[in-house]
Amino acid sequence: MSNTDKKSQSNFNTALFGVSLDRGAAQPLHVQLTDTLRRLVLAHPHACGARLPASRTLAAELSVSRMTITTAYDQLLGEGYLSARAGGGTFVADHLPHLSPPAPPASALPAPPQRPRPFQTGLPDPALFPHRIWARHLERAWRAPEADLLATPDPFGWYPLRQAISAHLAAWRGLDCDPAQIIVTAGASDAFDLLFRTTLPTGSPVIMEDPGWSPLRVALKRAALKTQALRIDADGLDPARLPRARAAIVTPSRHFPTGRAMPLARRLALLDWARTGDALLIEDDYDSEFRYEGQPLPSLSGLDRLQRTVYLGSFSKLFSAALRLGYVVIPTALIDVACKRLQQAGTHASLVPQPALANFMDSGEFATHLRRCRRTYAKRQAHLLAELAPLRAHLDLRPDRSGMHLCVALKPALASHKTDRDIAAACATAGLTVRALSAHSVLPDPPQGLLLGYAGFDDAALSAAARTLTDVICR
Repeated sequence: MSNTDKKSQSNFNTALFGVSLDRGAAQPLHVQLTDTLRRLVLAHPHACGARLPASRTLAAELSVSRMTITTAYDQLLGEGYLSARAGGGTFVADHLPHLSPPAPPASALPAPPQRPRPFQTGLPDPALFPHRIWARHLERAWRAPEADLLATPDPFGWYPLRQAISAHLAAWRGLDCDPAQIIVTAGASDAFDLLFRTTLPTGSPVIMEDPGWSPLRVALKRAALKTQALRIDADGLDPARLPRARAAIVTPSRHFPTGRAMPLARRLALLDWARTGDALLIEDDYDSEFRYEGQPLPSLSGLDRLQRTVYLGSFSKLFSAALRLGYVVIPTALIDVACKRLQQAGTHASLVPQPALANFMDSGEFATHLRRCRRTYAKRQAHLLAELAPLRAHLDLRPDRSGMHLCVALKPALASHKTDRDIAAACATAGLTVRALSAHSVLPDPPQGLLLGYAGFDDAALSAAARTLTDVICR
C-alpha cells in the first residue's frame, strides 16, 4: 500500500470513528448510519478500496447492536457503495468515479509556502541555533512540570522568564526594570495590539516614522487610531518637527528599515517632547542586540527610566518567527490597566516554551548563542558587500554597524531609469526576495533603495544571490 493509500485509509477511518447517532431522532439508527456512511463515501473519493471496521468492532464503538451495523452495510452493498470479499471483510467499492466531486479550480487552492529566498529580511539562520540544548530545556521543563505551570497562567507570562528578560535588558540594553513591568507577548503584532487597546483611546493621533514597518500601519488602522506619518532624515525622526499627538512609535537604536541610529541629542529632545506634550513613546527595539562594533546603544526607555516610554522586544530574530514570543516593558502606572485587559481578552503567548526559554537564558547559553550569531552575521555582511562590489556605480554600498539586513540606496544614474519597485519585481522573477524601500513609505516622493537580508543565508547563497542581483540591475 502506497503512502497516499495509507493516508486516505487513515483519513476515512478517522471520519468513520467520529460518527455519532441520535437515539432521540425519528429515524431508526440503521437508517441514520446508512445515510452517514453514504455521505462519508461521497466525501472521501480517494478512499475507494478502504476497509470498513468489522461489524462487531463498529457496533462496540457506536454502542449499538451488531444488527444495526449489518443492516446498514447490507443496504450500501446493494446500492453499490460497498463491496464484500469472502473471508476478507467489507470495503468501499473500488470504482466510483461518478461519485467524485469536481476538482476545485486551481485559483481556489492556496499556494504552498515558499522556502526562504535570498535576500529575505528578518530571518535568523536556523543552523546556528543549539537545537539539542533547547530540546533538553523543553524536556526538563515538562517532564515533571512545576505546579504553577499546570495552574491558571499568569496573564503577564511565566514569572521566571520575565525575571530572565529583566536581567538581559539590564545587561544588554541599559534598561533597569522590574519583572512585574514585563508582559510576555506572541510577538510584535500582539504587543502593539495590547498597547493600542490599553493606552490609546479610539481616534487618538499616533506618529509613525516614514519609511516604517508596513504591518504597523495595518495594526493602527485596526485599532481605529489616526496615523500621522513623518518622513525621517539622516538622523532618524526629528523631534523639532513633531506635531502634538497622543503617542509616537519609534525605532531609535536602529531605524526600520534604513538602519539609521538616532543621536543622543535627538533622543533627549524626543523625551522632552513626550513630557511636555503628555505623550507616550513606544520604542520598538526589534534587533538591536546585533551590533557589530562596540556595545549596543542605550535604549530610549533606559534613558527615560520608563516614565513616558514603553519598550518592545522580540525573540524571533534570535530564534525563529515560529517561536512567536516577544515582550513589552511598560511603566508601573500601566500595570493595573494592562492586567485587566489581559484578564478579559486572554493572553496569546504560548506557555509551553516559556519555562524552557527562562532556563536557556539563566544558563548563559542564550548569551553564548547571541554572541555566536553576532560574529557570524558580521562576517556575512562583509562578505555580501564584497560580492556586491560590481554594483558600486549603481548602489550606495556602505557597511552597517548593526542589524540583519542592508538598506542600499539607488544612485541617481540608476534611479533615473529604474525604480526600486521595478528592480524588486525583476528580482522576484529571478528567484530573489528583494524588498523595495519605497514600499515601506506612504508619503510622496519616497526614498529609493533595496533591502538585502543576509543573516539567514550562508556565504555560498549570498554569492550566488549577489551575482543574480548584478545581472538584474545591469541588464
